[in-house]
Amino acid sequence: MQNETRVILIGGSSHAGKSTLGRSLAAKLGWSYRCTDKLARHPGRPWVSANGKVFCEYVAEHYRTRSVDTLFLDVLSHYEKNVLPQIEAIVHSHAFDLSTEYLILEGSALWPEFVANLVGENGVKAIWLTASDQLLGNRIKRESNFYNVGEDEKHLIQKFLDLTLFYNKRMREKVERLGFICIDVESVSTTDELSNKCMELMEVS
Repeated sequence: MQNETRVILIGGSSHAGKSTLGRSLAAKLGWSYRCTDKLARHPGRPWVSANGKVFCEYVAEHYRTRSVDTLFLDVLSHYEKNVLPQIEAIVHSHAFDLSTEYLILEGSALWPEFVANLVGENGVKAIWLTASDQLLGNRIKRESNFYNVGEDEKHLIQKFLDLTLFYNKRMREKVERLGFICIDVESVSTTDELSNKCMELMEVS
């Protein structure tokens, strides 16, 4: 067993800045970067993306017919059943096989309780990002073009936003209870400052 850090996990809610931080850390450290969003399919964001890609009707139905509590439990179930086994395999591969690359792995699927047994194992470190309701709301409404869409679209976006805020609140509670590292993205001004602060907190250089 060796104690050198080989894997960094970055968790957090949607729009907290995980991918931005992950890419920044990967560039600084010269590590590879992966996102858990690519590991298993699940209803995504219920709005037209920046590149004009329209979401499917089943995505709209998913948000339209479910309460926030149900959406939350549904996504956690998806993470645990469909994504976690892949996360565990990826982490073990990069942590124990010294011929593999050092890895930054980020995503909302890194729910604190699900990956608790991985953190600290053979140099696996983790950090969770959090933000205020206002910041998350502003980011989601800006990306989704919230103020320029119809009422049905606004309802779907608002449901996604409510889910994000609920996830963020529950995640912070779990992180605190488990004693993991959590950082408020609004405590710094730039991505560079955020990545440096995260490296300092995780004692990674």
